[in-house]
Amino acid sequence: MAMTSGPDGLGTRMRHVLEIFETDVARFLADIGLDGYRPRYSPVVRALLARGPLAIRDLAAELGVTHSAASQTVAQMSRAGLVRLEPGADARRRIVSLTAKTRELLPLIEAEWTATTEAAEALEAELPYPLRGVLDAIVAALERKPFRQRIGETAAARELLDP
Repeated sequence: MAMTSGPDGLGTRMRHVLEIFETDVARFLADIGLDGYRPRYSPVVRALLARGPLAIRDLAAELGVTHSAASQTVAQMSRAGLVRLEPGADARRRIVSLTAKTRELLPLIEAEWTATTEAAEALEAELPYPLRGVLDAIVAALERKPFRQRIGETAAARELLDP
């Protein structure tokens, strides 16, 4: 099935690739006894291992995601008993730390991370362009000029915005 070109096609492709990655990593996690542990949890675990307990805002910055995305992931992890939330010095801040349950799972989490990294490197070796390099270049280009601005500069957008 051919996908269309243009922004809709690009976004659809990116979501599809991410869905494939996450589904297959989740299947592998279930295969090794980590059923219910989601692929999005590992970067949080790794950040907390490296930096110790963090405020959600700081965790979001460490992961390169929005505060909302970090907060949602932390909430899921808290419900699963993988992280603990405690109030910070400021009542508005919540500090995230790993639980004993997560520390017990670390050998499996680390082994999965290593296997997934090796598989990603093997996949990237098959591609005509280094995927991480392309993704880094996209992020850099969008930091220089946000996609919203790029849309607004098109002739079609100008017709819609200034009829």
